[in-house]
Amino acid sequence: MLPARVEILRSVIFKTSRSGGKGGQNVNKVSSKVELIFNLETAAYFNEEQKQLLRSRLENRLDTDGLLHIVSQEDRSQLLNKEKAIVKLIDLIKKSLIVQKKRKATKVPRSVIEKRLKDKSSNAERKRNRKLPDF
Repeated sequence: MLPARVEILRSVIFKTSRSGGKGGQNVNKVSSKVELIFNLETAAYFNEEQKQLLRSRLENRLDTDGLLHIVSQEDRSQLLNKEKAIVKLIDLIKKSLIVQKKRKATKVPRSVIEKRLKDKSSNAERKRNRKLPDF
């Protein structure tokens, strides 16, 4: 259960700065680079179990204070970069909250084993037929 976009936006901080790359003289005067900072601990819409799951899955992306930083600077527009950063955050949270089902161990069916052995023998026969005959 993912919280609404509005709730997530209430708990994030945006920082802007000058972006590198394309833009010509525009780069020198417009702050189009957007850094989204998300504090996992203050997010009230996640329960403790979800927070623990997010902490473990995103441990490589969290800084020492437990903040998640997402940077977007692909576009020349600050608004587009802000939108892309929000989409990245929501996508990251969605993927991190998915709990995989436990795999049930099953026996390999007899028909599969027989098919594999038949394929092996037919392959061996094919290679045997390629050899020069013994005189």
